[in-house]
This record gives sequence, C-alpha cells and structure tokens, in this order.
Amino acid sequence: MAEPSRVAERIPVGISACLMGEQVRYNGGHKRSRYCLDVLQDRFALEPFCPELEAGLGVPRDPIRLVGRLGEEPRLVGTKDPSLDVTERLAEVSAAFVEQHRHLRGFILMKGSPSCGLERVKVYHDNGMPSHSDSGAFVRALRRHFPELPLEEETRMNDAVLRENFITRVYAFDDWKRHVEADPSHHALLEFHSRQKYLLMAHHVEGYRELGRYLADAGKRPLDEAMRHYLQRFMAALARPATRKTHANALTHVLGYLKQALDSDTKQDLLAAIDDYRLGRVHLVVPIRLINHYIKRHGSEYIRAQTYLDPHPYELGLRNAI
Repeated sequence: MAEPSRVAERIPVGISACLMGEQVRYNGGHKRSRYCLDVLQDRFALEPFCPELEAGLGVPRDPIRLVGRLGEEPRLVGTKDPSLDVTERLAEVSAAFVEQHRHLRGFILMKGSPSCGLERVKVYHDNGMPSHSDSGAFVRALRRHFPELPLEEETRMNDAVLRENFITRVYAFDDWKRHVEADPSHHALLEFHSRQKYLLMAHHVEGYRELGRYLADAGKRPLDEAMRHYLQRFMAALARPATRKTHANALTHVLGYLKQALDSDTKQDLLAAIDDYRLGRVHLVVPIRLINHYIKRHGSEYIRAQTYLDPHPYELGLRNAI
C-alpha cells in the first residue's frame, strides 16, 4: 500500500486566482470554486495566480481575446481596443511564473479564459468574427515550458472520471518530486516505476510496455536524459483517463499476486467483483476494497507498494463515483 505520510503535508498546486474568490476578473468579479476551497484545500496548498493581472492589466479592465488564423499562434488583444496587444507581456509573465514555480504538482484553471482556458477558447478573426478554438496563452506557455505539469479546468472536475484522473496525476507527480527529483539516481527511477506499474497499466497499456522496455537499458543512458524521457512519457500516459476495461485489466493482474494464497471460492468472488465493475454494475471502489482486504493479509511487499491500490486519499471518495 502507498505510504500514509503522503497526506500529512499539503501538496502545492497552482490555481487561477479568480477560482479562489479573488476579485481579479476583467469586470472586478470572481469565480469562487466551492470544490477547490471546501474539499481540495484540505489536501492541496493552493497558490493563486492571475497572469493578466501580473501582466499589468488592472481591475476592472477592458477584456482581451485571442485573435489569429487557424494554424498560427493567436495574439492577445483588446476586445474593445484592438490596438491593445499584451501577447509579449503575458508570454514574459508566463515564462517567469514557470521559472519560479517548478515546485508545483498541478494547476487548476479557469474555463474559457483567453489566458487560463485549457481548451475550446474562442479565437477570432481580425474582423471580430469567430475563427476556431485553442488553449489560453498562459496554458500554452505551461505546456511549452512545463509539459509534465498536470493541468485541469475547474468545471471539468464536475466529471468524476476527469476529477479522479487529475488528482491521480497530482499525487503521482508529487511522488516523483519527493522520491526521484529530490535525490536523483537510476535506482530511484527504477523504484518509482516499480511502484507505479499498475497505475500506469490502468491508464495506458502501451505506455506501460514502452516505458518498461526503455528502463531495461536506462542505466546505459545519462541520468538526466533518462529521467526527462521517462517523466514526460509517464505523465502523458497518466493524462489518458483509465476506462472500466483498462481498470479491470489492471485489477486482474494485481489479483494474480494472490492466486497462491486464496481458495477457489474467494478467487471467483474477486473475479466476479472485477467483472461487475467492468460491466458498469458497481463503482471502482468495490473491487479495490475487496482486493485491498486480501493484499493487506497475503500480498507481498511489492504488490502492497503499488500506488494503484491507493493513488490518492481515500477520504476524497474519488473511486466511489467511477
């Protein structure tokens, strides 16, 4: 099982300042998130940031929007005054933010914002007509300079699968920061992969296999290169939400570590619970709790260390809804 000390210290996570209730929006308002402040703040040390405010735009202010053609990186210009162009200023602010906030384990973003929107942000032609959609300028900078950082929009976390996926990625990245990046070595990298194997399998079987093959020869590569390659592919694999089918596959593999310790009837009960989950009859918490019960009693040190069995605090109830 994952170590309980993970929940003792809050994890640093960035958040769009308006979601914290700060009145920093263009109209002087905010978009306070009850879930972030009433639930996640107990586990995450939320660090608010507004790139538009940091770029020198006041409150209240004339709104800005993305303008450009499909295939080009859009510019940030004033909605009412097109001569106002803050593209370069916001790029500088974003790059400085990344440089000063490498300690973050994730970032929660404001939907639809021309700076903080994760996706589907409207991009306009010069004549003011809608053209296409893109990510906000700050988000594009985060992806460019900090590609491994887990990102999610606050409203998308209303979806139970996306909520669980984001928080899983935050805790996995925290594990990396604490146990690999803090004291880097090829051994630490292999140990990280060892305990994350079934979490990785549940999200992306091909990524699980590819990274396993890569690590077989990682000791022959420079450590910095091996760590950079592994982390980018690991976080990209985890960004793919697990499905009932992929969870069932990972659970069946985990159950294989108990086959010598359980009688036939117990094994059939556990397999039936996994199948009930795969078919949508129960939530993931049901087979996980059953399997964890037997792993605590009969599992090896290796299988008990798998983060897949406990990727985030049980009290958040994230697997009760997927």
